[in-house]
Amino acid sequence: MLIIVAIVVIALVFDYINGFHDAANSIATIVSTRVLTPRQAVVWAGFFNFIAFTVFPLHVAHTIGKGIIDPKIITDAVLLGALGGAIAWNLITWWYGLPSSSSHALVGGLLGAGISKGGFAVVQQSGVLKTAIFIVVSPVLGMVLGGGMMVLVAWVFRRKQPGRIDRWFRRLQLVSSALFSLGHGANDAQKTMGIIMAMLIAKGKIGPHAELPLWVILSCQSAMGLGTLTGGWRIVRTMGMRLTKLKPSGGFCAETGAALTLFMASALGVPVSTTHTITGGIVGVGWVNKPAGVRWAVALRIVWAWLFTIQSAALIAAGLYFGLRALGI
Repeated sequence: MLIIVAIVVIALVFDYINGFHDAANSIATIVSTRVLTPRQAVVWAGFFNFIAFTVFPLHVAHTIGKGIIDPKIITDAVLLGALGGAIAWNLITWWYGLPSSSSHALVGGLLGAGISKGGFAVVQQSGVLKTAIFIVVSPVLGMVLGGGMMVLVAWVFRRKQPGRIDRWFRRLQLVSSALFSLGHGANDAQKTMGIIMAMLIAKGKIGPHAELPLWVILSCQSAMGLGTLTGGWRIVRTMGMRLTKLKPSGGFCAETGAALTLFMASALGVPVSTTHTITGGIVGVGWVNKPAGVRWAVALRIVWAWLFTIQSAALIAAGLYFGLRALGI
């Protein structure tokens, strides 16, 4: 029983870190356009992170719990190694202000620990393939939708005074930020639910096809919301203030494009990166407004962090798995 409690607590720690690591995704644009203060923005985002489970089904939780590695090989050391690898990579990238993907860190952790336990045969190819495809699809789709909406807004409001447009979109950005935070809470908190689900199935506490207990859902949504309330300010500066300069209309388009991408991925049960989607939305808007205004050197640093996330988290998780096995866990 003690090990079950320990794994649940560590999973919720990951969820909390995910919240403050990815808070920038939910609030960067609304802070950079000065629609809300940073403190107001994290409260706003944290609330919608929490209530996401009332809107979206738990497809992503099932993908993480049963669709990345074979649930039959899951042991305490596998789960602890996977969580440790994801947490370590999140903290490293947070320290350097790099908006990497908590989602892909967790997938990498599961792969690293799972392969260390049972070899490459344990990999669930369909779930991993979906995740890999959306590494490319989610930022591109976010960029296309965000940039497309920016073109549409520019055309519809071409005869309106800039001051009036800003006033309208300052209000609309509250809606787009709420939508993106819903998508963040739906996709990211469900990944931790999937880890706890995998552990409960492995321990025989629930059946492979059972519904998730309500306490798992509420605890994961709460940890995510509390993490967002803490706010990862290092990454907020990178995403909202260094990547490109946004006006309220641009912030609305970037958030809405990214939110639509997250809604689609959550409906399909694909664990995508909220970081990838909002970065794509911001770059798409910046490109439409002024290509030279996008700080491509900053964007390149972000891409490098994306490319190394799964492998780095997997290597850390594999090392932790072997260390735990040496300790008899």
